[in-house]
Amino acid sequence: MYDARRADACRRMQEQVADPAFQTASQWRSMNRELALKIVLAAVGLLFIALAYPMLVFIRQAPALSMQFSLYVTLGVFLLLAIRNPSASRSVIAFTAWSSFAHAALMGTQACCNMVARGELIGVAVLVIIGTVFLALAPAKQLVG
Repeated sequence: MYDARRADACRRMQEQVADPAFQTASQWRSMNRELALKIVLAAVGLLFIALAYPMLVFIRQAPALSMQFSLYVTLGVFLLLAIRNPSASRSVIAFTAWSSFAHAALMGTQACCNMVARGELIGVAVLVIIGTVFLALAPAKQLVG
């Protein structure tokens, strides 16, 4: 009896996947997800490139901060390049997500230990959001076949 129910469920699932309406809906979701990813890549890429101005302003007063910004400006350029083919840029997207989490963890710890101003927690929130969105929208690994 259990095997009959299982076989029936498998058959219904195969019929649903073979249904053109199901395929169209699936393709639609995939296209919406890729469009959302491209929009986020553009927004974060431009945000990171905008750090070029403070990078130049703080070059003498806070050289370590300028050095950090130079990495983000460079990453911003690569995020904008990733818009063309997000699937081929999975590594850049993953690096952006995980490095954002790492930076947020360090900044958050410093803010909680009063090593930096509590206002830095806004930056922590922004970095966590960036990392989460990139992980949620990251393209699936392409199967070679």
